[in-house]
Amino acid sequence: MGQLADAIRDLQEELVYGLVDRKIQEKIPPLDLIQECNQGMVQVGELFSQKKYFISQLIFSAEIFKNVMKKINPLLEGGSRNDRPCHTVVIGTVKGDIHDIGKNIAGTFLRGAGFEVMDLGVDVPPEKFVQAVGQSHARAVGLSALLNFTYPDMKSVVDRFAAEGLRDQVKIIIGGAPVNEAVRQFTGADYYANDAVAGVNLCKKIYALE
Repeated sequence: MGQLADAIRDLQEELVYGLVDRKIQEKIPPLDLIQECNQGMVQVGELFSQKKYFISQLIFSAEIFKNVMKKINPLLEGGSRNDRPCHTVVIGTVKGDIHDIGKNIAGTFLRGAGFEVMDLGVDVPPEKFVQAVGQSHARAVGLSALLNFTYPDMKSVVDRFAAEGLRDQVKIIIGGAPVNEAVRQFTGADYYANDAVAGVNLCKKIYALE
């Protein structure tokens, strides 16, 4: 990994911003910057998975990355982003749940990996997920929940896609602290993700990027 990726991994906020500013001045391609930032974010996620980092550090890394993207986004407006294949992931916290920390972290990691993210927010009804897929032609949908009584609402989203004849067009990933294989089977989702890194890897699999 490069110095920028290392700085993100180590949560050295000011060093990260300084390195990004310098690389922008040096005309480093913005997608190369994003790729190196993503390498650092992946390392943060792995440290979290290994219980070496805590949720507060994961949130802090997401905030750093968000600020970095504010610097990089203007460089992408000239069309370089449009040169990439559009791999869209629709995410949202299901109806009945308003927790968004996990969803927001997942969205940050997905953007860092180069995905276009359509974030529907919290307390999202099934029909809104279906509408979003219709608009974006996304092949991956991420359902987030922290409350175990919302499992039936996750199932309702899966069932709604089936009722609309769209179930075979999307892969549905569920995520959240209490989610496991038994919950995946109950909801009928295709996959479950224990953390943001696992979610990114599943989306890469869905889009055949690895």
